[in-house]
Amino acid sequence: MQTHLLSAPRGLGLLWLTAALFGFTAASAVAASSMEWPSWRGPHGNGGIDTGAFPTQWDATKVLWKVALPGKGGSTPIVHNQRIYLTTPSEGEDTVLAFDFSGQRLWATALGPESPPRHRTLGSSANASPVTDGECVFVYFRSGNFAALEFDGKVRWKVNLVERFGQDQLFWDQGSSPVVTDRHVIMVRQHGGESWLAGFDKATGEMRWRQTRNFKTAIENNNGYNTPLLDTRDGQTALLIWGAEHLTAHDITTGEMLWSCGGFNPDATAYWPAIATPVIAGTVVIVPEGRDDRPGQSRVHGIRLGGRGDVTTTHRLWQREDLGVFVSSPAAYKGRVYLLRHRGGLVCLDPATGKTLWSGALPEDKSPYYSSPIIAHGILYAAREDGVIFTVRAEDRFDMLSANRMGERILASPVPAADRLLIRGDHHLFCVK
Repeated sequence: MQTHLLSAPRGLGLLWLTAALFGFTAASAVAASSMEWPSWRGPHGNGGIDTGAFPTQWDATKVLWKVALPGKGGSTPIVHNQRIYLTTPSEGEDTVLAFDFSGQRLWATALGPESPPRHRTLGSSANASPVTDGECVFVYFRSGNFAALEFDGKVRWKVNLVERFGQDQLFWDQGSSPVVTDRHVIMVRQHGGESWLAGFDKATGEMRWRQTRNFKTAIENNNGYNTPLLDTRDGQTALLIWGAEHLTAHDITTGEMLWSCGGFNPDATAYWPAIATPVIAGTVVIVPEGRDDRPGQSRVHGIRLGGRGDVTTTHRLWQREDLGVFVSSPAAYKGRVYLLRHRGGLVCLDPATGKTLWSGALPEDKSPYYSSPIIAHGILYAAREDGVIFTVRAEDRFDMLSANRMGERILASPVPAADRLLIRGDHHLFCVK
């Protein structure tokens, strides 16, 4: 193990060890319980919940229910008030679907022509996941269709960001999901052209502010596919953005940059797009960098939150050069961070020090992991591309519980809600209990 602990001001060690696990988001205004999953990384923005009773093993032919989907998508369903919302292509249109908890479709709302993906195997027109603030659902599609929908499927407003700002100059397909605050729904564009973040009025869709975010990087490293985080502490909320070899924090009311941390890629290694979303654990944000599908090209960094201006030398706590992830985002649960590696390695880290607490490996297969792990009341779910979902007990050691074959490819992250597990495959939405 190569762990580099970096110097930091005295007196913070105990704070890192005892700080509360979760970085709360505005979506936490929606009840942060086992009933709700308001965004793609859940009510706390970290892929974990610590209540509920969820399945550890099942037969895919005997699930509670499954429904056929009209198109393939990498987006994750969300759950609010016992309703499931999902984005998908359908008959050539960007479409939002709503289901009740019995699997009955309640409505389908088309928003305009889909934009076919560049990566026909893994990509889709529906890669970005919906998000809700408890009052409506916000969605974004590769075509640029950006909309707010009422819970009955009626369109509150719709704009097209590609028509307004031009097509994304990405190597592959857009993936960043919208983020909601008390006043705005925020979209971020990180690509080969002008990069920016913008806040749109949740009631009208009007753009209230926009800030550019441009950094010079090695080739492809300015491409960003992950979703920003909201960090709330001391009564203030900041938007955290990872990409273009920088972690930055922004004022959520204006987009103004509060602080910036660089120095992630001193050797200027190219073709390291920002795919995996970082995760907050207490006062530390864990930032995955590079790509775990190539030997020796993945990193993990621990950055202390807060500060003003350039915090590159003052807030970098530790870095690991011997492990990392590629597409799967880390999860945080009860003061620990979990990394799902591209070929099935699973590593549990101490977020304060970066040291490995335990590691293990899921059964080897030619299929990698594109879905991100989630943890529901101590059970970690890891979905492999070929449709096998592994369950692992998230405790003091690696303890694999089961392997569950769903019979179709899975790119979306599983969703735990109301003691059920929702699983989106290429062709079906499954509900397991």
